[in-house]
Amino acid sequence: MTAATTPRVDIRRAEDRLSTQIAWLDSKHSFSFGQHYDPDNTHHGMLLVHNDDIVSPGQGFDTHPHRDMEIVTWVLRGSLVHQDSMGHAGVIYPGLAQRMSAGTGILHSEKNDSWRLAGSQSPEHSEPVRFIQMWVLPDEAGVSPGYEQLEVEDELMRGGLVPVASGMRKHRGGAAIGINNAGAALYVARLRLGESVTLPEAPYLHLFVAEGDVDLEGAGRLAEGDAVRFTATGGQKVTAASGPAEILVWEMHGRLGG
Repeated sequence: MTAATTPRVDIRRAEDRLSTQIAWLDSKHSFSFGQHYDPDNTHHGMLLVHNDDIVSPGQGFDTHPHRDMEIVTWVLRGSLVHQDSMGHAGVIYPGLAQRMSAGTGILHSEKNDSWRLAGSQSPEHSEPVRFIQMWVLPDEAGVSPGYEQLEVEDELMRGGLVPVASGMRKHRGGAAIGINNAGAALYVARLRLGESVTLPEAPYLHLFVAEGDVDLEGAGRLAEGDAVRFTATGGQKVTAASGPAEILVWEMHGRLGG
């Protein structure tokens, strides 16, 4: 990993993302993913995957493998059922931080079918689920697979940038869930109209407007689905522009490759 040297603010608009659309899935990819490959768009900092997925009710991703990856999932609307080969099963919903460490290998599925869980008393629903799934490499390959989730709704209601997933020393005991990467952290902020947060300063930042629209100091208006890749800069204010907004921010102290 090498440090960033040249300051840059690179705005990526929602409509320019790569897209996968099938009968039950609408997926927007910020970086190369699956059959979509662009050698000039494989990652930013340590962030390799940033997918914005909408899954129809009763549908989802069947059991599939992962290895040596830290996978963080953040639900924006609806609910997502996680089940894996280590016996973890649960429903992820807005305000719940979730991390799966694939390590030496794990199988899991993700579906929009919470009513099918054993013991569920909820009726079948017709609401799609929208979630952001993000992947970063772990510091060490071959670790034991793991899973963690925690409710952070109360912290989000207090305002500010809330660290929801982090491996950084400064967040030990403070972040909602841990990841096996000592140079990366994910923050979430829910902003009321006119409210602002200040971005951290780091070699690499990734800002994503998950809901609503915001004004980025020095760059102007960002709409839902827009993202910004910061290199060797930070400290800008982000302000909810026309109503409530939600943003996701990755702080990263290193990058993949040279």
